Amino acid sequence: MTSETREAFGRVGIWSSALHGSRANDAGKEAIADAVAELEELGYGTLWIGGSPSPDDAAAVVAATRTVTVATGILSIWDHTAEEVAARIAAIDASARGRFVLGLGVSHGPMVPQYAKPYSAMVAYLDALDAATPPVDSGHRILAALGPKMLRLATGRALGAHPYLVTTEHTAEAREVLGPDALLAPELSVVLDTDLDRARTTARNMLGMYLRLPNYTDNLLRLGFAESDFEGGGSVRLLDALFALGDAEHVKARTREYLDAGADHVALQVLTADEGGAGLPRAEWRQLAGALADEL
Repeated sequence: MTSETREAFGRVGIWSSALHGSRANDAGKEAIADAVAELEELGYGTLWIGGSPSPDDAAAVVAATRTVTVATGILSIWDHTAEEVAARIAAIDASARGRFVLGLGVSHGPMVPQYAKPYSAMVAYLDALDAATPPVDSGHRILAALGPKMLRLATGRALGAHPYLVTTEHTAEAREVLGPDALLAPELSVVLDTDLDRARTTARNMLGMYLRLPNYTDNLLRLGFAESDFEGGGSVRLLDALFALGDAEHVKARTREYLDAGADHVALQVLTADEGGAGLPRAEWRQLAGALADEL
């Protein structure tokens, strides 16, 4: 990976599952386009379209922006064929196509009826992207990776890794596996609320779903957490390790911890009590941009 690639991603980005134009009405599409244009103006390095987006979702965000890097975080390999994805990316305007990065993941067994041999399935998918006309080359791909095997694949077959729901300890371990040259861009969920009890309730509302998915819980167990940490939506110890809970200065400090642990870029997902993380928290995005100005 070149220094230009690191610069293109920036140090801090925004991850949002609300950037799905394909799931929105006309007013919703306009709101998304306006929001991503503002995020670009605020200086965030990369906009991550979360929650298993489609190629059309990505194309719409690229079209609504001018210079910012746009990445899927992540597109499930079970939802779209490699040939379909390659064709849709090829249809993005040539002047903007270079700033799009295809984030890919294998999703989770409980969510995908056809889930089988995820590592082999990912290798086959990458092979198909290489063989497509035109191909989606490794310089425009990043993999959702938690364990060493998928992290090593991300080093050889993509720009690097985009781990989700991980600690700073995982970030340090991932850097060791990836080596110094691959991009490491973990997601960090944020609750801007100085009432920590309330902030933890907001975090648990989001975390509960993920604690039913073995890929995440197995990874957390590897990191030293216990089954008891998963009870009741997550122990305080688990929440404090996985989230940034508090004011914008605390979020800045937590972001710095991930960068110091080996991340090149941190993708911030803002959760709010009223929106459950599913809306467009533009006031919070502005607040974070002010606090993180020296990182943007």
